[in-house]
Amino acid sequence: MENALRLAMFGKINISSQLDEGYRIGIRKHNEEVDKNRHILSKIIDCVKFCGAFELALRGHDESEGSENPGVFRGLVDFVASLDTVLHEHLQTATVFKGTSKTVQNELLDCMLSVLRECIVGEIRSADFVSIQADETMDISTQCQLVLVTRYIDKAHDVQERFFEFIPLQRATADSIATALLDRLSSILPDDQKSKLISQAYDGASVMRGATGGVQKKVQDVYVNAHYVHCYAHQLNLIMQQVTSHIPKVSNFFSDLAGFSGFFSRSPKRTSVLDRVVAHRLPRASTGWNFHSRAVNTVFEHKEDLLQCFETIRDSGEFDPTTVREAGGQLQIRTIDSVFVQGIMQQFTDNIQKIRDSLPTLCGGHSGSVSQLAKKRRILGPGDLQRVVTEVCDTILGHAEHRFAFTKHLISATLLQADRFQQYHSQFPEAALNTTMEAYPLLNKNKLKTELALIYSNDEFKSCSGAVALYHLFMGNNLQDTFSETVALLKIIIITTPMTTAESERCFSTLKRIKTFLRNTMSQDRLNALAMLSMEKKLVKTIPDFNHRVIEKFASLKDRRAKFMYKK
Repeated sequence: MENALRLAMFGKINISSQLDEGYRIGIRKHNEEVDKNRHILSKIIDCVKFCGAFELALRGHDESEGSENPGVFRGLVDFVASLDTVLHEHLQTATVFKGTSKTVQNELLDCMLSVLRECIVGEIRSADFVSIQADETMDISTQCQLVLVTRYIDKAHDVQERFFEFIPLQRATADSIATALLDRLSSILPDDQKSKLISQAYDGASVMRGATGGVQKKVQDVYVNAHYVHCYAHQLNLIMQQVTSHIPKVSNFFSDLAGFSGFFSRSPKRTSVLDRVVAHRLPRASTGWNFHSRAVNTVFEHKEDLLQCFETIRDSGEFDPTTVREAGGQLQIRTIDSVFVQGIMQQFTDNIQKIRDSLPTLCGGHSGSVSQLAKKRRILGPGDLQRVVTEVCDTILGHAEHRFAFTKHLISATLLQADRFQQYHSQFPEAALNTTMEAYPLLNKNKLKTELALIYSNDEFKSCSGAVALYHLFMGNNLQDTFSETVALLKIIIITTPMTTAESERCFSTLKRIKTFLRNTMSQDRLNALAMLSMEKKLVKTIPDFNHRVIEKFASLKDRRAKFMYKK
């Protein structure tokens, strides 16, 4: 009877509706599993981001189950699992995809790097102008690394200097560096946006600044608006190097100064006397530009204590003859623009000139007592000191005037120097305007001149404290269309053009913290990803769907047994 009933009713029930309902149930179960897998993967991504942001080594000595040294990443995942029951259950029961393997780490890092680069390239392509900074160094594995940093104004009208990549080089020649830069720039800026690259900033090495065969020339041949800027922090460092290398007495002074830290570091017994008498350690020798300044400041502040320390070592009778003999003998902001640099250098040269003018006072004193002291401690007498200081000041002033003489495209900055607006109102700076148009023919000369004439006559513009303040005044009052050429000039020469390559040096510091002696076999992709997570941690936080975008890329890399893609 039951079979007869089924036979009679066969075909009367809508099979398609039953199939649709089953299909919907299957889709719902699939998507619920995807939700769970994405939640787990998002937690793992957070752990990788944390390690990258704080430059921690992900891998440990032994990542096997039950290991006492599994590494920061595995330890962090276990800690997060103790707070998240879903992740904890997954780690205990997963057989298909656990998410903690070396391969998964590398794939996630590649996806994070890709997402961040896409974001940076998108910002660059939407910006009006862009500039680049580049420098090269040797990492711990003796691999030459070229760092590329981009600088532009984002949609929020803030100046951004973004790390883009470490590029491995076989040779640090002009052709090799230029080829690497042009290859990366072609992927960042399409052909129709080549005119947006308006500046390239490097240090003063001949390979970079060569007018005929240097990197800057080879890049400008392709990007005609990319004017070269020699890092002005490097310029000032070169001025001080000229002083310390070409004047024998000054060179000897800095040589002795560099030997102070070495004298104490070679013996714990000497160091104990230093700690007891001076109670302050001396800066160690370093390749950083600020070594001499820190050493000079330390010695200047503790001069009398150091003299007493050396005399204690010499007279104590507790040290070997070599120590006694040596003791007796030992007795570089992102909103910086060209106007700011010019003002700082003018203040610097004025202070040097004041020191030179006050030499009789500085070198004065009781000649008898000074001569006796000079004989006892072998220091310079008043006449010798005056000659050395005069030579130092003259050398600094001469090189500063030559190296910081703003020419060519940098003269454009003077057009928007607020303290000159009153002067320009009575006599318009035609020569500077013509130089500006030669450097940046993309500007409209007549419109720019009209706008500048109005700016020079308006008191509200004269009260601006700098180029950035002037730019924000235009943008805050929606005047960017009215003063379009002036805003463009501000973006080009004042804000986008970098005056220092300090960001490149910061990148090198990060490189040395990430690629260490114990991590010297790190692959280039992993190095770039970890460096990006460290240097652009703020950008990672500002991307609201960062984890979602990383998961999408991770899921699309290859077919995976674990389910990460939703069905509709």
